Amino acid sequence: MATTKRVKGAEALLLSLLAEGTDTIFGYPGGQVIPVYDHLYDYRDRIHHILTRHEQGAVHAAQGYARATGRVGVCLATSGPGATNLVTGIADAMLDSTPLVCITGQVPSTLLGSDAFQEADTISMTMPISKWNFQVTQASEIPHAIAKAFYIARSGRPGPVVIDFTKDAQVGEVDFEYEPCLYLRSYHPKPDLDPEAIDRAIDMINAAERPLLLVGQGVKLAGAESALLELAEAAGIPMGETLMGISAVPNDHPLFIGNLGMHGNLAANEMTQQSDLIIAVGMRFSDRVTGDVSTYAPNAQIIQIDIDAAELGKNVPVALPIHADAREVLEALKPGILRRDHSQWMELARRKQAEEQREVIDPALDPTLEHITMCRAIHALAEAEKGEAVIVTDVGQNQMFSARYSRFKKTRSFITSGGLGTMGFGLPAAMGAKLGVPDRDVVAVLGDGGFQMCIQELGTIMQNKIGLKIIVLNNTYLGMVRQWQQLFWNRRYSFTELENPDFPAVARAYGIPAERVSDPQELDAAIDRLVKAPGAYFLEIVVRPEENVFPMVPAGASLSNILCKA
Repeated sequence: MATTKRVKGAEALLLSLLAEGTDTIFGYPGGQVIPVYDHLYDYRDRIHHILTRHEQGAVHAAQGYARATGRVGVCLATSGPGATNLVTGIADAMLDSTPLVCITGQVPSTLLGSDAFQEADTISMTMPISKWNFQVTQASEIPHAIAKAFYIARSGRPGPVVIDFTKDAQVGEVDFEYEPCLYLRSYHPKPDLDPEAIDRAIDMINAAERPLLLVGQGVKLAGAESALLELAEAAGIPMGETLMGISAVPNDHPLFIGNLGMHGNLAANEMTQQSDLIIAVGMRFSDRVTGDVSTYAPNAQIIQIDIDAAELGKNVPVALPIHADAREVLEALKPGILRRDHSQWMELARRKQAEEQREVIDPALDPTLEHITMCRAIHALAEAEKGEAVIVTDVGQNQMFSARYSRFKKTRSFITSGGLGTMGFGLPAAMGAKLGVPDRDVVAVLGDGGFQMCIQELGTIMQNKIGLKIIVLNNTYLGMVRQWQQLFWNRRYSFTELENPDFPAVARAYGIPAERVSDPQELDAAIDRLVKAPGAYFLEIVVRPEENVFPMVPAGASLSNILCKA
């Protein structure tokens, strides 16, 4: 029989978090969460609280922690502006299926609706961008609310949950007793596997001449990496990854053909257009993957495997939707798969890879170039890290170059803001990732624009001695917007040029060793110093101002209309 203990609501919250295995919280105190912070003072040896410099930093750090570990990230903020500063990260987590429990303070229940100081309707604001939200007004509700929050956040298709705690719920008393949530009557996160769908999929795969596996983040969320590789190897099927799926497949796997979509690889996009069967696993066919949907994969039947029924057939017509857990589906498929000779099909990948190397990569790596290119910078980092590091990016050209040229041997090694495309994500998310996997190298790759959106989190790194490696690719532009202005808006660079501070001086002011490199001949040595640094290290790489990310599929164009140069 469970034992009870009479405690304040704020302490019940902390005990509930401990019962769920929480060891790290990212947060920022304020008036309506002082009771929680007062009790947290006595739990410092059991819960590691990271004081960020902004609530947006807290939620992005929780995202990075969750994405690197596979566990639920937890963040804590006060009412009003504290809660609203979490909104961007909550929306980001919703689109990218990141399991979070976001805890916000709220004015006393007697003042709700009175426009009290720092009151905001957190529940209404976060309802469209959270998987579930709930306002706690009594201490007795806390254990069940937290149990339900964690269950919903991490089950099925993961996502963010928001729990809003009124001040009186925090100071009220409750006989604390905790029971994990294992079932909700109206919520069925794990659908049953349909044997008929499995049999039909097996027949379609065995009959296909040009099959292609599209690997989304759902493979990582389901822990289906091994099952995916076993299926691909059993059938000899090439694999391409979405932006969010990157690192689910090792880059050096012989069946890996590259990344998909707008800034994907020639091989992956061309094979999409020529495939006769696409097996899409845990991916939602976003516009950045498909381009013009009316011309997408014109020769292919599509099998879509997803745990979220709402995604099945939402963006492209699907011949066989399979509503199920990705790992269960892949494991069920493998016994019936016949080995086919797809060597000729793979030869197309090799030709396209050679073309991309010749037309795009080699010119960017030309040792006679006067400036460091972003391609060369990420290539040098990949060589130094040997595929072992976790790479966390911001949004823009730094993101796309990192996606293209980083190398990965392990899953959960590429963390980025995919669906929402949130500038400012990279630095705090990398902090959270490093705290989640302290034994791995974690490198934040940022642009000079996105870095300055959350630059204050250097203070969090300093105070908590987080051994994060930081690279800022400085081209003095909002690079991705500038690229579009160059290619599609007649080079009218309207408000995309940045006048930047002395970044290494800023980093050193926060106690972080820092340097700047601009000479291509000095790049490798600078990267080596970054990688070998015993703690945090900051490296600004001055890169060519008008470098563009290629290949590129213009927005709304067909994947067949891919550009390799301006």
